[in-house]
Amino acid sequence: MRSDAAGQVAEFSPVDNEPPIRLLRRMRVVPSDGLAAGRRALVAAAVTWLPIMAWAVATGRVPPPPGAESILFHFGVHVRCLLAIPLLIAGEATLHAILGRICGRLVSAGLVPPDRRAAFDAGNAAIARLRDATLPWIVIAGVAIATVFLRRLDLADDSVAWALAPDGTLGFGGWWFVHVVRPIYLALSLAWLWRLGLVTLWFAKIARVGLSLVPTHPDRLGGMSVVQMMPAAFAPFTLAASSVLAAAFAHRILSHGARVKDLGFEALTFAVVWSLLLLLPLLVLAPLMAKTRRVAIPAYGALVGEQGRLTHRRWIERQPVGDEPILSAPEIGPLADAFTMYQSVLAMQTVPIGKKTLSAVLGPIAIPFLLVTTLEIPLSQLLQQVFKILM
Repeated sequence: MRSDAAGQVAEFSPVDNEPPIRLLRRMRVVPSDGLAAGRRALVAAAVTWLPIMAWAVATGRVPPPPGAESILFHFGVHVRCLLAIPLLIAGEATLHAILGRICGRLVSAGLVPPDRRAAFDAGNAAIARLRDATLPWIVIAGVAIATVFLRRLDLADDSVAWALAPDGTLGFGGWWFVHVVRPIYLALSLAWLWRLGLVTLWFAKIARVGLSLVPTHPDRLGGMSVVQMMPAAFAPFTLAASSVLAAAFAHRILSHGARVKDLGFEALTFAVVWSLLLLLPLLVLAPLMAKTRRVAIPAYGALVGEQGRLTHRRWIERQPVGDEPILSAPEIGPLADAFTMYQSVLAMQTVPIGKKTLSAVLGPIAIPFLLVTTLEIPLSQLLQQVFKILM
């Protein structure tokens, strides 16, 4: 939450007041002024993981009986329950905070002119109405539940091999994983994709507000560097999804003899597809930034050219030029400063994507897969190879 010079509060959150949060607040699980994300994440981890492990211990599957697969090596179960699901819930606080900070900075930095503030607030309100709508969440819940009833349970599927009883039926632990853990993870993942759609629409709306970009801004983004924080807001989902995929890879390597190189195409496909989706909100700002740069180049070129011609006439041709304001304007300065200003316009980027942005996208993807790689390549050797590539 931020305020501009007039004291008006600029607000935007893709999480706060959405239907599940409203329901939890009515149940007094979540306070009216917060998300209680950390507490909810711990409860979700316990509800999903403890029943499975209690069943495994009670039925003598830890350690597993001879010839049976160990639940300890089915990393996908533990990663979903203890890492992915808690991350998707706890990460709501991160998403809420970062998007709120971006919204506040757009106003406090002067990118939203006073005469466009009403349009900016109207855009925020329009996205808030979508966020508060119940229908998308009915669809999300419906899809998650439908997967339980419409997806045929294949007991030959390796993902539930650890839960099969001697007679070939699925034990309680497997039932809990299939009918509770998987739908919860799917519903939370779909919720994050819905929020990404909301953020994309929000950026599209603010791009049409009429932002006051500064072509000479030292951030080379017209003053829009704050939006580069956006991918970090989705880092919890990125890490959760990549961890689940990496856990499946680790199981295939340790239990079924797969090789890291055989899994590279799947990992690369996920990295490319998700990176493009996550960068989409920033890409919708590209037309605005490109237009700002395109208009500014000839305008600043004409300004520098006029100053240069007058300077040349006065000091090279020794001709009177009169009291031209452009030659004494303190905000423009000497000719060298004007040239630097023009160079700043030329250097302005048309897409708000830089090294920090890509790090926030690729870092959470790479970490789980690098850990899987250490199953074949010693960590010290892997770090040496990465260091050589970077250097």
